[in-house]
Amino acid sequence: MKLFAGSSYRNCSGATRREFLQIGVPCLGLGLADLLRLEAQAAEADRPASGKSLIVFWTDGGLSQQDTYDTKPDAPAEYRGMYRTIDTAVSGVALGERLPRQARVMQHLSLVRSVHHENGIHAPSAHWMQTGYFGPTLARNAAQKPSLGSVIARSLGSRRPPMPAYVTMPKSEAFGYQGAVYLGKAYNPFEVGADPNAADFKVPNLTLPEGLASRSVDARRTLLKKFDSLRREIDESGVMEGLDTFKGQALELVAGKGVREAFDLGREAPELRDRYGRHRYGQSALLARRLIEAGARCVNINTGNWDHHNDIVKGLDEHLPPLDRAIAALVEDLDERGMLGDVAVYCVGEFGRTPRMNGHAGRDHWSDCFSVLLAGGGMQGGRVVGTSEKWGGGVRERPVAPLDLLATLYRVLGIPLDVHYEDSSGRPVSIVGSGKPIEELF
Repeated sequence: MKLFAGSSYRNCSGATRREFLQIGVPCLGLGLADLLRLEAQAAEADRPASGKSLIVFWTDGGLSQQDTYDTKPDAPAEYRGMYRTIDTAVSGVALGERLPRQARVMQHLSLVRSVHHENGIHAPSAHWMQTGYFGPTLARNAAQKPSLGSVIARSLGSRRPPMPAYVTMPKSEAFGYQGAVYLGKAYNPFEVGADPNAADFKVPNLTLPEGLASRSVDARRTLLKKFDSLRREIDESGVMEGLDTFKGQALELVAGKGVREAFDLGREAPELRDRYGRHRYGQSALLARRLIEAGARCVNINTGNWDHHNDIVKGLDEHLPPLDRAIAALVEDLDERGMLGDVAVYCVGEFGRTPRMNGHAGRDHWSDCFSVLLAGGGMQGGRVVGTSEKWGGGVRERPVAPLDLLATLYRVLGIPLDVHYEDSSGRPVSIVGSGKPIEELF
């Protein structure tokens, strides 16, 4: 078992880090940001070497598997829904008719049609699917476990600092389950904070403060010294580590052209932007590819709301075409650039939708059996893992739990599955628990 403890330690002389900060740092001429940066570099030695990255499409609200990845063309109309089933590039694998572009690249995609867990409420289910563990009820919304993206950031770090390891766009999902919790604030996501498809798109956290653009490098150094001179102790909650990551490096992020250029979609050819689609889904996917190229490790695209209890066809007609274009264009683009083997793509929500349509021409929450999409990262394409029952009510073969999905992605990224991190009480907690990788994808 690999155990990564909390942030407190003693050096060989018996002094704690806090004592070292109070006594030793001024003598060595090291500022707070310098010390934390050195600690971060030391932590890198414990991290596995990996060139892999992940792009997640989080379908908040629950994507209908019956109308997309697990159609039931022979079922009665109230189960089948209003869409036809279409063939794909892989013989024997079919999709819903609103996914024609993904159908054409099915040789690169794989489906897991037998995902299940035991809750049909948004909040605990969102926690379950993003952390691997059952989460808070609506009455208790605080996250209890770190998210997939935060575990990746903690385990692997950025491929190319100061690019953040973990990015969410346009912002983190509303329940707050895409954060680091006890891993420390340094591993919370960097939020883009704006729609990449907006005509005036810019990242608020990367916008130079008024008047700073004209300052010299010496003035920037003076400002950094002001950060370093703040007389604050590091506490074990990771507040100062987070401060250094998102504040102490802020000038490098905004003044260093590498990160700002990565967020500049104007550097892409108009034809490629059109190919992804001039909408939030498409431009977010294109931006995700740019951020991965620049060194990000995990980019989470939070898509539109899929909670279609009423008139599901209207909702899916709005959301499926842009999602279809974005995923297909991203996979094609990664493949053409020779990146698909190193970048995994994952489309997932907190649950699926009821196999049977309700009285409002919609589908309700359903966690007994639903589907996710996986591609790239060294996983096999054109595979279908698991099957649902005849009309989709439950798992017929090969049940897959949330922790199995996370174990699969951690293996793809090269994170050892025996890693444990200490929670807020000092107890070591496994990143995968009972989860096992989905061997059929390798």
